[in-house]
Amino acid sequence: MALKCGIVGLPNVGKSTLFNCLSSAKAQAANFPFCTIEPNLGVITVPDERLNKLAEIVHPGQIVPATCEIVDIAGLVKGASKGEGLGNKFLGNIRECDAIIHVIRCFDDDNIIREGGAPIDPEEDKSIIDTELQLKDLETIDAQLKKQEKIANSGDKEAKEALEVLNAYKKALEQGKNARTVAFDDKELQKIAHDLFLLTTKPVLYVANVDESAAKDGNAYSKKVEEMAAAEGAECMTIAAKTEEDIAALDTYEDKKMFLDELGLKESGVDRLIKKAYHLLNLQTFITAGPMEVKAWTFHKGWKAPQCAGVIHTDFEKGFIRAEVIKYEDYIKYGSETAVRDAGKMGVEGKDYVVQDGDIMHFRFNVSKN
Repeated sequence: MALKCGIVGLPNVGKSTLFNCLSSAKAQAANFPFCTIEPNLGVITVPDERLNKLAEIVHPGQIVPATCEIVDIAGLVKGASKGEGLGNKFLGNIRECDAIIHVIRCFDDDNIIREGGAPIDPEEDKSIIDTELQLKDLETIDAQLKKQEKIANSGDKEAKEALEVLNAYKKALEQGKNARTVAFDDKELQKIAHDLFLLTTKPVLYVANVDESAAKDGNAYSKKVEEMAAAEGAECMTIAAKTEEDIAALDTYEDKKMFLDELGLKESGVDRLIKKAYHLLNLQTFITAGPMEVKAWTFHKGWKAPQCAGVIHTDFEKGFIRAEVIKYEDYIKYGSETAVRDAGKMGVEGKDYVVQDGDIMHFRFNVSKN
């Protein structure tokens, strides 16, 4: 299951520096707009210590963690929705992403000039990006309204439902609100809304980029970002991207841990960000463990056993018989699948079982050949 998150923000807020921390693909980082002309794509792993613990027991040939694609999208500027600064192209890159990581500058640095030479202002920076995305969505809405109004006039039921969705979004966007603030209870309306692929319906994680001195507790700028995120029910975190780049450059785990200890941090901001991005879309992992590999598989929270079986192979879902489930804590406690089974701790579950994060699964299936 491919997950793609796009990093957005104004020029020179630390997007490419953050991307460099996240990915082995090094984006060009420079103090001028549009140094990232093409979106840089990196495939990163989702940190999960459970896989390492299981590997110590199973001794597999390999460990395969869940992955997430991160796209570093060039800095947007005011007027991007009208094509300013190659804006249309970059807005198209955002449309292809599942979620948005919005980086906001929360550090002082006389060597990095904010556009127009203005003082640091997280609220205005957020507003510029929001406005450009909202204007692009309004452009999409208006185009669809013209199309659906003609069809609705002929009495078409689906077109009338589409108009209901489009007008609700248009009202919110014209009030300066993101489309994600609009919710629909009806499943048909939800499907219509989803198929519009609006930029501001995408879940967002606001990242307050601070300097090293504020890496642990944040600062006045980052507190403002937290307030703005809370006001719209969005996720938010603080990270010192430049410091994270220094940590990522260290060779050993021990050196990295020592650096983090000096900063008073339990884990790197990069690890926290990846986990938040992964869960932003309500995603979880189940695990398969055997001599060949210990592997994390991505699924949507609330999925039942057959759907999760289909993540491995469509035949597993089609011919699903049952799932043998071991809780991670039980596997660690008893030390082997056999011991878990002997202790009566292996669950045998049917089609209605809702898979839980960290479940160790073995699927039984049968696909008859015609």
